[in-house]
Amino acid sequence: MPGPTCRVMVVAMKTLILVLLVVWLVLSVLGALIEGLMWLLMVGLILFAVTAAYGWLTRGRGANRT
Repeated sequence: MPGPTCRVMVVAMKTLILVLLVVWLVLSVLGALIEGLMWLLMVGLILFAVTAAYGWLTRGRGANRT
């Protein structure tokens, strides 16, 4: 059974992943809106996909650790 410290770490990791997703989304929108920063759109979309995939793959891992 995980202790309170483990639960805090899981919540902190989920919060970090959500913040990163928002940052990547903002970068993507800025890259799409500003014509000279189209590369920023690509970087933002790639980082968004990687962060979302990591969050999806590790979503249940924290509760199973002892």
